[in-house]
Amino acid sequence: MISFLAPILAVIFGVAIVLLSHKSKTLNLKLFLAFSGAFLLSTTIFELLPEVYSQLETKKIGVFIMGGILLQIILEFYSKGAEHGHLHYNESKSLFPWFLFISIGIHAFFEGFPLKDHKNIIIGVVIHKIPIAILITTYLIKSKLPNSQVILFLLIFTLMTPLGSLASELLDITPNVINSINAVVIGMFFHISTIILFESSEGHHFNLNKILMIITAVVLAYYI
Repeated sequence: MISFLAPILAVIFGVAIVLLSHKSKTLNLKLFLAFSGAFLLSTTIFELLPEVYSQLETKKIGVFIMGGILLQIILEFYSKGAEHGHLHYNESKSLFPWFLFISIGIHAFFEGFPLKDHKNIIIGVVIHKIPIAILITTYLIKSKLPNSQVILFLLIFTLMTPLGSLASELLDITPNVINSINAVVIGMFFHISTIILFESSEGHHFNLNKILMIITAVVLAYYI
């Protein structure tokens, strides 16, 4: 039940922040993104990666992880990097962003698969979803889309991760297939997290606050 409800609550929380705040706190959001990327990467390495390697042939795991990285790169070609905090507003356009909608929906669906058996991954996904929900909601509002389309987008986005978790639990999928899908998700998480952590900030330097947030996230992920 937690794996189903937690991602929903994370998106609702992110949407609520946008609707209630009216002001964009870019610096704080960047720090939150850095924390979320470090925490997601750490929980993936500490928990999900060792389990997959204990269940599958080593070389196959590498193939699936690389497949996940390539899949995420392809998805980001259409989403323009929304999964790790890059969204560019164009107020002159009011067309429904189908490419963003489909690519981010596919990403959200796949990230639901490991949640059933990994509580720390749930925490990582939740922490990751909050700033992404803030950015997507802000983007949709500034895009001047009709309210019905904004609500539809956010509703589908909210439900895709729980649907992925539900699919992994209810469908007759063998453990080997589940672990293979989890390896693909690891690749997706690796790509997203490293982009968040290592892409250049303003002036192309890491600032002290960002480094401290990353260290804090890694330590928390290790001890949780």
